[in-house]
Amino acid sequence: MQKTLKKHGTWIGKWTFVLAATGSAVGLGNIWGFPYKAGTEGGAAFVLIYLLCIVAIGVPIMISEILIGRRSGNSPINAMKKSAIDSGASSLWQLVGWTGIIAGVLILSFYSVIAGICLNYIFIAASPNELITSSEQFGQVISSPTNLLIWHTVFMFLTLVIVSAGVEDGIGRMVKILMPLLGFLLLFMVIYGAINGAFLEALSFLFAPDFSNVGTDTFLSAMGQAFFSMSLGMGSIMAYGAYMPKEQEIVSTSFSVGSLDTLVAILAGLAIFPIIFAFNLEPGSGPGLVFVSLLSAFNQMEFGQLIGPIFFILLSIAALSSSISILEPGVAYLAEEGFLTRKQSAIVISILCWVIGIGTATGFNIFSVVDSSGESINPFLNTMELISVQILQPLGGMLIAIFIGWFMNESLIKNEIPQINPFLYSLWRFFIKYVAPLSVAFIFISQII
Repeated sequence: MQKTLKKHGTWIGKWTFVLAATGSAVGLGNIWGFPYKAGTEGGAAFVLIYLLCIVAIGVPIMISEILIGRRSGNSPINAMKKSAIDSGASSLWQLVGWTGIIAGVLILSFYSVIAGICLNYIFIAASPNELITSSEQFGQVISSPTNLLIWHTVFMFLTLVIVSAGVEDGIGRMVKILMPLLGFLLLFMVIYGAINGAFLEALSFLFAPDFSNVGTDTFLSAMGQAFFSMSLGMGSIMAYGAYMPKEQEIVSTSFSVGSLDTLVAILAGLAIFPIIFAFNLEPGSGPGLVFVSLLSAFNQMEFGQLIGPIFFILLSIAALSSSISILEPGVAYLAEEGFLTRKQSAIVISILCWVIGIGTATGFNIFSVVDSSGESINPFLNTMELISVQILQPLGGMLIAIFIGWFMNESLIKNEIPQINPFLYSLWRFFIKYVAPLSVAFIFISQII
């Protein structure tokens, strides 16, 4: 006899789920990762391939995760277990849920440190140090373990407070504030860039594709960015799906989330690149695009001490909307199993993420190592990223696609999406059975070899 699990709340209103899922998808990967990857991978060609990957990989897997989550109304572990048993498959499929939760804990541990730097930069951009370069400024920020740990603690505490308050009063209420605010600030930055920056040059860079330099790496980078930017494979979307009302349509909602996620990424490019081009900075400067190149631009521009902090507030909001979704699956599991209350569960997992994050914070300074090229690297961060982002997350996404495409009872699937057009259903089945798992497998293999 299966034990009774504690019930969770439900999203109030259709758009609460859309905002929450979009908040989960929209993070540093969109506003920080997408622009610098577009810069390093040739601009518009990368953007076009990225859009195709969202449609072919991102949305099909998102539909699958929401479907499994809503059908069970449980955390990813129990959702996978229930769907497998009801389909006559092995209960070991619950390990996919465990994979997602472990990946989430590891990701949040270093994500919180990076997000803490974003919080720190709100104040740095407001009061720039004219005696040092932006590169030297960044070096000072990451060279202090105390500074990184303080901001890491602040960010984790904010995440804890929101998640511990629950589905309706915590996450639901917060996304209704954070996501419109993020949209407003992003539009403000785009308008500012259009008026004061090299906007036409940015438009050409993002939307006039040149395929002459497109290679396997471009496709791989675009696929990876599409997959990771939508928070797939780590249980966040499945956990959020568990709180979706039965009357809400899954397919159209998934397309809405995918569209909003993509829109934010493109708007981020339109906000950043006009400033980059206006100050003759290098769009392909990699991860330093935000913390070094943009800070340099803010320090030079009129009203930079206003625009700079606004941008880093925007970045911090995006990070927070993602972090609450990363924390949620583990919290939901402990709470529904009755081991702890929701607040206790949130505290335990937050402390775990915080403790692991100490490794990333000190890896920038105390335990940093110099590679053969003379560059300083963070070995702990690289290890955590390898295990979580490069192995566990794509592995989870691939297994979800395989499960729903090949093992889940088709009648159970159709019961969750009864309104879907037959042609669209067949198309989705094709993508989830063949295109998505093979594409993610390609990402997975390329990441680890």
